[in-house]
Amino acid sequence: MPFLPSLPETSHLSDLFKKFPRGLLPLLEYHDAILRSEGELTKAERELIATYTSSLNACTFCYGAHKIYAEAFGIDEAMIEAMVADLDSVEGMDKLKPILRYVKKLNFLPSKIVKADAQAVFDAGWSEEALYEAIQVCAVFNMMNRIVEGAGVNYDPAGETGAHSFSDIETHTYGAFAKTFTDTES
Repeated sequence: MPFLPSLPETSHLSDLFKKFPRGLLPLLEYHDAILRSEGELTKAERELIATYTSSLNACTFCYGAHKIYAEAFGIDEAMIEAMVADLDSVEGMDKLKPILRYVKKLNFLPSKIVKADAQAVFDAGWSEEALYEAIQVCAVFNMMNRIVEGAGVNYDPAGETGAHSFSDIETHTYGAFAKTFTDTES
């Protein structure tokens, strides 16, 4: 059950946004900027970081939703599940592992990040821009995970890939989703 009595028994993030749209448009436009714009990290890698961060926070809704997007952008489901179970044992992610280790430490122990953590990312061949993109994804998903978990959003998107149309995955925007809940003309 959600923690907010006005939400339905099985609540989706859209139920929460419909009830509380204030600030939604800039929030989801920021999602577009960090997840859908061009950058050093691919859109798939950024969705993978969103998925990983959400798994670290045990946020079922965000983990499931962004796992679907990561898969739609070409990340193998088995690799995602292996990453969540034991990052160090995953094969084929050697270059991305230092970024994911950084994200994990940032997620749990942000005050303990040291220069050597960033240097490991740079030594793997990533730029400052790539690291900053990973930091932004981790930060926004920590916030989103807390919004979802704090409100008691309890919809589990696992197994729902058929309910999503990915023919327009490159043009899908979070801002357009936000506009379905907000009156942008007032």
